[in-house]
Amino acid sequence: MSERDALRGLLWQSHHARPEDLPGMARRAARQLGADDMILYVVDHEQRQLLALPGPDAPRRVSLAIEGTMAGRAFSMLRPFGGPVDDGARLWLPLLNGLERVGVAEVVAAAAVPDSEVAAFEAVASLLAELVITRSHHSDTIERVRRREPMRMPAEMLRAQLPPLTFSTGSMIISGILEPCYDVGGDAFDYAVNGDIAHLALFDAVGHGSGGGMRAVMLASLALAAYRNARRGGFDLVETYHHIDTAVRDHDRRGLITGVLAELDQRTGRLRVISAGHPSGLVLRRGRVATVLPTPTALPVALGDRRPPVVVEEALEPGDDVLFYTDGIIEARSADGERFGTERLVDFTVRALADGLPLPETARRLVHAILAYQDDRLQDDATVLMVRFREPTAGGA
Repeated sequence: MSERDALRGLLWQSHHARPEDLPGMARRAARQLGADDMILYVVDHEQRQLLALPGPDAPRRVSLAIEGTMAGRAFSMLRPFGGPVDDGARLWLPLLNGLERVGVAEVVAAAAVPDSEVAAFEAVASLLAELVITRSHHSDTIERVRRREPMRMPAEMLRAQLPPLTFSTGSMIISGILEPCYDVGGDAFDYAVNGDIAHLALFDAVGHGSGGGMRAVMLASLALAAYRNARRGGFDLVETYHHIDTAVRDHDRRGLITGVLAELDQRTGRLRVISAGHPSGLVLRRGRVATVLPTPTALPVALGDRRPPVVVEEALEPGDDVLFYTDGIIEARSADGERFGTERLVDFTVRALADGLPLPETARRLVHAILAYQDDRLQDDATVLMVRFREPTAGGA
């Protein structure tokens, strides 16, 4: 049967499909395309393991490490990888919702899938990735698979408010990541793309560890809500800063949040930034740091009535990467007490970009490097938000 028939069958079944039905739907679609089977894996929250999605007829599979496996290469590099195995051949496909990495699909075949037929399996995997995301909105099944340890209440509350980790348009990519996964403090990020303007925000609420991190999470949640309220109200960058500042101060006069608010015009590459007592962002260009963005240009949120903010502007070039981060990145300490520091951050990021890694993989490896530096015991949240400006949109300058 044809690719069209396989996709049509998936679409028809999807109207009433539960998460538990997806493995069987994948298996039937694979057989329509001439393969023996297709097994779906979702990535765990720490992005270290790929975990098979269970279903009534799904074959049993052990979890697969992202590091050092063919499945992990497909996940990391966002493209198919395959080859012969003892009982035939395997084709590993990334499950992508846009550029958001959902997991991988394992295609089981008697012989290697011809290059001319890989695209059909990619189309099926793409639709299945969309179904994994949409079914997750109405069921806990997939979320339970992704969890490898209990989620603490502050993390449960905050993670429900975060946007997808990665989003792409024709002219830029946004990718963020937050650790630790199961016990976050007050770090949060957000973004939205409205027409030609990409809106970006990173927050770090003071209070990690107090009340189980709940006070910091409450402050971060308030900042996120106020940011979205201002953004959707059409406020400019300065008005948005004051709107968040007022909302936090009215709720908790002793609360304090550092943060970065930014806007990127995709037509021109113009980046506008307010740094509210937050670590400076970096602009990387052709393998080096082109600009260290000034900081602070405003007081932390809740102190904004004492001094007006200053907006910094930077002209990005196609291929530039912008890195925003919280202080948990550079203040991470080794067992000997040595800070990770800005120099290591720059060196790691430059090397990762030089390897040609996709942006979400660069962000993943960066945060994992911070975890390894502290023997997987973070003293503070470590959050990065990266933006890659690829080219101006049509009609831009």
